[in-house]
Amino acid sequence: MELLEVTMAKILPQDASYRKKARERLRQLVMPRWALGRLMDLAVELAGMTRSLRPPTTRRTVAVFAADHGITEAGVSQYPKEVTREMIRMFVSGKAGINALARAAGAQVVVVNMGIAGDLSSLAQQEKILSKDLGPGTNNMLDGPAMTREQAMGAVEAGIEVASELGASSDIFAVGEMGIGNTTAASAIIAAATGAPVASITGCGSGIDKERLVHKIRAIERALEVNRPDPDDALDILSKVGGFEIGAIAGFILASAAAKKPVILDGFPATAGAIIAHALAPASAQYMIAGHRSVECGHRLMHRQLKKRPLLDLRMRLGEGTGAVLAMPLIEAAALLLSQVATFEEAGISGATA
Repeated sequence: MELLEVTMAKILPQDASYRKKARERLRQLVMPRWALGRLMDLAVELAGMTRSLRPPTTRRTVAVFAADHGITEAGVSQYPKEVTREMIRMFVSGKAGINALARAAGAQVVVVNMGIAGDLSSLAQQEKILSKDLGPGTNNMLDGPAMTREQAMGAVEAGIEVASELGASSDIFAVGEMGIGNTTAASAIIAAATGAPVASITGCGSGIDKERLVHKIRAIERALEVNRPDPDDALDILSKVGGFEIGAIAGFILASAAAKKPVILDGFPATAGAIIAHALAPASAQYMIAGHRSVECGHRLMHRQLKKRPLLDLRMRLGEGTGAVLAMPLIEAAALLLSQVATFEEAGISGATA
């Protein structure tokens, strides 16, 4: 069996018995009934995911998957694709936005090269980059499929491999991305998966103006016409209008779910990976936590598809995993409710009504 099939076969629903145990304990804590609202809901989710009333959250990793996109040749972004490579330089030097926010959240940053159009050998500290290189970026989806089906499978399985490599050293994961042009791919994916009008789920990405936004929308519509991705075949969607890093994120999520570990979703392109993962294995959504909602208009539809309510809404649009790591302290707080807050009985408070 292929790695993808083996991984999907290991994905089980959350454990209902641990969800019940967590809910019963939370109802007895020394506070008014369900006084901490969604934080308590999250605690139930964590118990069901991890099969524990003491969900581990101390060891945290954000995996940032990077790749280039051929669609940048069509002028859909504010920046040239060379910026992808330069941002990898910032990641490994510890000077990017994700590095600062990961430090605040106590998370390690792991950078994965899925396919950059440029030589990374001159980068200092290149040993900090995991290489799963599938080629110098995807093809221009206006001319045909972004990648072959074999490459799409390779991207997903590369993400599975990365999660497996990191699994022994992390309790919770977050996924982020870097790739100029990837909001275009993300819009194409959600449009292909849902049939939503492209204009309703396409935003300004890297900060393009209204004129270029119109051009971006038309480019996505044209790519969908040229490639006609099958909405019932996740790998077909990924291969025709996706990206290497988006496929790897899908695989990473699947492997996290198979290992019964929470995985926090970041912004629009990262959640496109979650859409692919969910289409491949619906139960994987039970291990996803929506870290935040970005300003990209299509992000709302993605969350509805996954039946997720994001924990944060800070008007962010950077990507890199930044919104996901900001949610990590909330996840730790939810876990600590189960293990560090006393029940009325434990506190010796008699006659209290939970």
